Amino acid sequence: GILVQVGVIMAELLTPPTSSLRTTSAEDLNLAAAAESQSMSGSLDSIAATIEDETARAQWRDGQAAGFQTLFDSYLKKRHDTVRWDAINPPDAKMIKSLSSIEADLSSEMKQKLAQKLCVLKLNGGLGTSMGCVGPKSIIEVKEHSTFLDLVVKQLQHLNKSLDADVPLILMNSFNTHEDTNKILEKYTNSPVTIKTFNQSRYPRIHADSLLPATKHIDEDSFAWYPPGHGDLFPSLYRSGVLDELIAQGKEYVFISNIDNLAATVNFDILDSIVENGNEYVMEVTDKTKADIKGGTLIKYHGKTKLLEIAQVPKQHVAEFKSIKKMKVFNTNNLWVSLKAIKKVVESKALADVDIIPNPKVVNGVRYLQLETAVGAAIQFFDKAIGINVPRNRFLPVKSTADLFIVQSDLYRLSHGTLVMNPARLFPSNPIVKLGHEFKYISDYQHRFGGKVNVIDLDHLTISGDVQFGANVTLSGTVIIVASKGNRIDIPSGSFLENKVVTGDLRILDH
Repeated sequence: GILVQVGVIMAELLTPPTSSLRTTSAEDLNLAAAAESQSMSGSLDSIAATIEDETARAQWRDGQAAGFQTLFDSYLKKRHDTVRWDAINPPDAKMIKSLSSIEADLSSEMKQKLAQKLCVLKLNGGLGTSMGCVGPKSIIEVKEHSTFLDLVVKQLQHLNKSLDADVPLILMNSFNTHEDTNKILEKYTNSPVTIKTFNQSRYPRIHADSLLPATKHIDEDSFAWYPPGHGDLFPSLYRSGVLDELIAQGKEYVFISNIDNLAATVNFDILDSIVENGNEYVMEVTDKTKADIKGGTLIKYHGKTKLLEIAQVPKQHVAEFKSIKKMKVFNTNNLWVSLKAIKKVVESKALADVDIIPNPKVVNGVRYLQLETAVGAAIQFFDKAIGINVPRNRFLPVKSTADLFIVQSDLYRLSHGTLVMNPARLFPSNPIVKLGHEFKYISDYQHRFGGKVNVIDLDHLTISGDVQFGANVTLSGTVIIVASKGNRIDIPSGSFLENKVVTGDLRILDH
């Protein structure tokens, strides 16, 4: 009997409790999320307490802190969600129209009427650090001594003058770009273009492990704070008061684009179609090529129009996402949106359900998360939202010195701030240009090109290593120039290279 009792007791000790045998329940997850949400709320209150001015403290609590808490709570709710690949369908014919199908022969009077309804907004929160520049990316010179910002202002000056209109320019800055941008804007004081600015949110990075803010003070070093992506546009525009100002002035639609997309100009055919059909939101998409495999794409998901970003794709389906066969178009981030619809969507708090992209960062060996959203992801909250498939000539972003090389070459000319492809080019696509890390930063890039490069007939260019160009060099067909480690290649002024591979060592010295 004693042996039997001991055996029973040992069996009970060795048997795990029932709770450890089951998987984590939804209830447990909800309890954990509630606790994490409460901890975040307390941390934000502690940060608010470091703001001395009572009015400023209340404004931060009601604005930035409340916005971040909503974003954080949404992340907690969705962090274990995954995209169901079998529920994804390509967009149908009703979801995407072609630009050619809506083109109309609009008179100047019709364009003028449309212009009175319009404002133009540029996303101006990014820095030029990826190209080795200090300050806002928008102040980098890109063509004929004009910056990104100069070109946009020139475009709107010409549009307003030619149509006797008043299309204002709105800039969404980040805390990284606000101060420098305002200094630059002083030069446009007497410009015929009305320019308004507002700041997007400044949110705290959170520790990847504890999910608590990286800072305890409102004035902590800038590494602890971040601008939460352009998905923050609508709430920030609303909070700034600029949205209500525009509506009060009779503006009805906003054309949004990245300031570094030099081809994102006002298109009245698109605006006319939107007004005619009552679309609250239109996304310009363009055909995907092998160079665009990471771009977000429009999909039909559980019957809704949605934007699918590569960061949301399950690892086993990434190759399929990148495929041109299944995902045939991608988002240019040229967007046309009804101002009253923005106000309605923000006030309804529908954006609390927008897809969140947790962006991991490592600073000084410490892992952090930045919770970000994309403005394109808001498409699902607007009525009659569609995509319009536009030609490639409406998408010309400058993300690297290779992009800058194309824009600064003889391939493009300027007309009233708008880049126009040189008619001498026999085919409308840009050449593929790959520049090695020696050309990554603008200062090095400028130093290595001694002057004008002619690329009208260029198909493909690859440059790697210590390579230096003279002035007035012409490149045609496929050109590959590779200087191996320890070697240098000088391309003489006036050289003509067509379908050539240049390797080894070639030095040209002054005599």
